Amino acid sequence: MAAQSTLRRPTDPLLALYARYLDIIRLKTQQTSRRTRLIAALSLTLSIIASGYGANRWWRKKRAEENAARRLMRRNSGIRGKDGSRTIYVPYKSSTSAVTIHPTKPTTFDAHRRLFLQPPRASGLSDGQTPGVPPPQTKPGLNLAFLHQFLSLLNIMVPRWTSKETGLLLSHSAFLLLRTYLSLVVARLDGEIVRDLVAGNGRLFLWGITKWCGIGSVASYVNAMIKFLQSKISIAFRTRLTRYIHDLYLNDNLNYYKLLNLDGGVGEGADQFITQDLTLFCASAASLYSSLGKPLVDLCVFNYQLFRSLGPLALSGLLANYFLTATILRRLSPPFGKLKAVEGRREGEFRALHSRLIANAEEVAFYGGDQMEKIFLDKGFKELKHWMEGIYSLKIRYNMLEDFVLKYSWSAFGYLITSLPVFLPAWGGLGGISELADSSTRAAASPSSSSSPSSTISNPSSLSPPQSSPTGRERSRMKSFITNKRLMLSLADAGGRVMYSIKDLSELAGHTSRVYTLISTLHRVHAGAYYPPRNSSGGATQLPEPFSLADIQGTVHRGFDGVRLENVPVVAPALWPAGGDPLLESLSVVVRSGEHLLITGPNGVGKSAVARLVAGLWPVYRGLVSRPRRIGVDGIMFVPQRPYLSTGTMRDQVIYPHTEVDMRGAGRRDPELGEVLEEARLGYLPEREGGWDTRKEWKDVLSGGEKQRMGIARLLYHEPRYAVVDEGTSAVSSDVEGLLYERAKAKGITLITISTRASLKRYHTFTLTLGLGDTGEDWEFQRIGTEREKSSVEKELQELRERLSKVEEWKKRREEIDRELAQVWVEGGEELAPPPYIEGKEAEQPETESEVHQETNDGPSGNPGKSGKLAEDG
Repeated sequence: MAAQSTLRRPTDPLLALYARYLDIIRLKTQQTSRRTRLIAALSLTLSIIASGYGANRWWRKKRAEENAARRLMRRNSGIRGKDGSRTIYVPYKSSTSAVTIHPTKPTTFDAHRRLFLQPPRASGLSDGQTPGVPPPQTKPGLNLAFLHQFLSLLNIMVPRWTSKETGLLLSHSAFLLLRTYLSLVVARLDGEIVRDLVAGNGRLFLWGITKWCGIGSVASYVNAMIKFLQSKISIAFRTRLTRYIHDLYLNDNLNYYKLLNLDGGVGEGADQFITQDLTLFCASAASLYSSLGKPLVDLCVFNYQLFRSLGPLALSGLLANYFLTATILRRLSPPFGKLKAVEGRREGEFRALHSRLIANAEEVAFYGGDQMEKIFLDKGFKELKHWMEGIYSLKIRYNMLEDFVLKYSWSAFGYLITSLPVFLPAWGGLGGISELADSSTRAAASPSSSSSPSSTISNPSSLSPPQSSPTGRERSRMKSFITNKRLMLSLADAGGRVMYSIKDLSELAGHTSRVYTLISTLHRVHAGAYYPPRNSSGGATQLPEPFSLADIQGTVHRGFDGVRLENVPVVAPALWPAGGDPLLESLSVVVRSGEHLLITGPNGVGKSAVARLVAGLWPVYRGLVSRPRRIGVDGIMFVPQRPYLSTGTMRDQVIYPHTEVDMRGAGRRDPELGEVLEEARLGYLPEREGGWDTRKEWKDVLSGGEKQRMGIARLLYHEPRYAVVDEGTSAVSSDVEGLLYERAKAKGITLITISTRASLKRYHTFTLTLGLGDTGEDWEFQRIGTEREKSSVEKELQELRERLSKVEEWKKRREEIDRELAQVWVEGGEELAPPPYIEGKEAEQPETESEVHQETNDGPSGNPGKSGKLAEDG
């Protein structure tokens, strides 16, 4: 009988699954009608065509968006959404990436105002009754004030549980827990490798090395991700805070101007707060989460493992060691928070000195003041250097104490803890239990071995060492010791990082205090929350300082067709809480459409102050100020004496503060901008500078007259109904100035000009003259060309003629005063005679002067040679 073949066709599970479903499809297809199959084929064809057409449209739309994004990025512009958001494009790899910036809602500012202006009284940042920023005497440190400040900033950095920052923190936490688990695995694997090495088991030793390399690759990835996520968290925190501060700093309330010129809560270093201090705070906060969160998790996990291995006595000793170490370092730690805060302030002052020199380099060079500026810079750096040297001196002593306590004393204590299972097995946990079990096994085995020596001789295999033999027990001790040592090292590292974090927390407290002070001050400026201080006894509030920020009682009306001031005192404000300096007691002026006003008067009487009141830069302490609602088209526009030239293209200089998207949306094009420049006598600029898309440092490229004409060009581009020109053409020649004024009036712009040039009267309807009267607090408003205005001019000319007629009398009086001052009196009341050479000189001087006068008059006709000689001698 032939043997049956056992060869079978190999069966692939995937192939079998494919064949099964293919048979099902064939069966279903055979059971359907021909019409159904035709409809299905037609539907499939149409779906393929539609998908291809849709993919083609999607690709074309994407390409168009990329081209538009590159164009907008090149022109420094973006897209504004209906909800107020703004989409900007930034370069990313070989393409662009869209970044959408959503503005902070006003309700968010209202909700946060309580955190920054009304902190709890227990925090020590306020009295709990009067809203305000933290007082200057508040010292940064590890206290309730720091806790409140950090939690308040955390509300901005992590606004909600579904935010991006929450996801980053959860991911970071997951990797921190994974690293803690890997540390436990590495500790156990370390003990096994040492045990196998001592035992001489090569196979298990090599397998342990293989597992060590595999775990090391995973641990390397985890460590890299922890550092990466820490950087992402820092950037996310900084993005949230920066956008929040920018929305609070740059808005229609002009907080960026009031913060520096009216409030003064952060001095002149707002830029240093926003750039340097904010960066340091975000980096410290992100690193603290990693350097403090991971060690706390390690402490819990490793303490539990050591409790199981070494017993309750070891855990009690570890907790006592933590408490004692924290107490010693807390008591002996210098006030790093306060030191860091002062260091940041001095860094800002030194940076402000350099910024001031850069901004005024040309003026300093004209005056030759380089040596004086060098003295200022050297003095600022010397103060900063002395302060930093003091901080480093304190850190030397603290680092010595910190290293000794955290490294050497903790290492010695760790050896004592790991020896508990050996010397005190009853208190040694699982290790002590194994030691007691080995001791009982040895005690039970020793009588049996001594009672039957023949059994040992008859059974030679019993000579091999059992697990309870000294060699096996030493190997077990070696493994336990290496594992516990690894855990103790990891625990010491975690505890050391917690103790090191005390210093990091103190430095974070300094950064937190500065960022919190900045945001609190911005909230105070934004809300106008200025209140007079309370009495020292805690009773009623004191009366506010006259004309201070707590004494604002005026009204600002936006939406008036014209410019109106009713009983408004013109006051130069002072920094809070001081009161301002009154310039005019009360001013009442109304300017309507088509009524051009020229404001004139001597320097320092408040001409520019009127423009600042109308613009909203200075507060209206009393009275009413009315103005148009909008700035720009159909509103009001201000042209300062020193025009601002922004970064960007030449097109951006003309349309400022609009962007190119705003210009295109209004239907304006580049040829129209060229016409505007022609009207401002700047038509040659695009060709000279290389076109509309040219980017340069325009403040260094354009001359003084060109800068002022660029300001007029912006005025002609926006075409507002009213324009306040504050010495905006002082560097322009008179003929060009007249053409600019005529062109602005032709476009229907009502001009309010601040100038001392009398030639501008021909372009205006009214004049407002300030600084009249004996005290300079009187003013006069009159129409140009009336008899009253002419009589006032004649009166002024008559006063000048009377003064000129008294010139000779004043000269004689001056000579009498000089002679009286030249007399010298001696004792006895006698006058000291002048020296002989002075007497001779005085005698010759009248004669010489008369001769020179006579010969000069006779020189051209009588004796030209002698006249030339006298001229040469003279």
